[in-house]
Amino acid sequence: MRICIVTDAWTPQINGVVRTLEATREGLERLGHTVGVVSPADYRSVPCPTYPEIRLALASRAKVGARIEAFAPDALHLATEGPLGIAARSWAQRHGLSFTTAYHTHFPQYLSRRTHMPAAPFWRFIRWFHAPATATLAATEGLRSELASHGVGPTLPWSRGVDLRQFSPVGDFHPAFRRLPGPIMLYVGRIAVEKSVERFLALDVPGTKVVVGDGPARASLAVRFPDAVFLGPMRGAELAAAYRSADVFVFPSSTDTFGLVMVEALACGTPVAALPEDGPRAIVTPECGALSPDLGVAVREALGKHRADCAARARDFGWDAATRHFLAALTPLAAEARPHADAMPFAA
Repeated sequence: MRICIVTDAWTPQINGVVRTLEATREGLERLGHTVGVVSPADYRSVPCPTYPEIRLALASRAKVGARIEAFAPDALHLATEGPLGIAARSWAQRHGLSFTTAYHTHFPQYLSRRTHMPAAPFWRFIRWFHAPATATLAATEGLRSELASHGVGPTLPWSRGVDLRQFSPVGDFHPAFRRLPGPIMLYVGRIAVEKSVERFLALDVPGTKVVVGDGPARASLAVRFPDAVFLGPMRGAELAAAYRSADVFVFPSSTDTFGLVMVEALACGTPVAALPEDGPRAIVTPECGALSPDLGVAVREALGKHRADCAARARDFGWDAATRHFLAALTPLAAEARPHADAMPFAA
């Protein structure tokens, strides 16, 4: 099968959406499928306001449609609700072609925090974008229920996985961690207001707090929390070494839809402390970490977990199963699209 994925999130961005799509493409190709990716790399782009590391593609419906047509796919998947996703959606609707979508990011909550506006107008845009899809893919049962409560559906499962060859308890430790006072608490991800990194840095817990990643809040947080260690973005073997070097991985977000970094940390043998939100509840068990509304309590409890139990839990998350979820949800490109009112809501 020839599968076209349209995404506004792609390399050189470093985030869970990009890692998920990269792993899915590799898994599909191992199964013998041909995958084409339409991304911002194919077009002129501009920096996203407040997120300059994210590029917004400047592409018309016709240009995106021409690239899809040139690839001649059997199935079409729109991974993100950004400019490319909107252009591809419009092109597919105009030609009466079916497609699937995915809900990776809690944009209504994120934008509500950034703009101090209620989330309801942003949910109108989310409903509009996903309405014509044959199915919207989401990682957890709780997330699918939330989407349904906001009128988004039908939904299908698309689990997440971890590359156990790369993320493993066996391997090098990161040299930047060697002389840091323990216990070492690690955060990995974007440094932005919606990720609640400040909640992690403000914890009254002995030890050293290490932040891996970048984002618009990095400079201000580094000034406010001078005792924290900011190491910048990492990936691959260097990131795995950072996970191994930590005593506990801390996930302070209350808005993420899953939290792939938690699975990566567990695969490296590092216990996880998080809030009792939907994503962490799907990943963290009492054997491999701790969940608590008080993140400091979760950190203290997680520090006592055995690293072998953490690595064992990560083996429950395989990319092969996740890829088969994705493949099962796809529909033939020529199938009749679902009728709907296509006026874009104000929030767009």
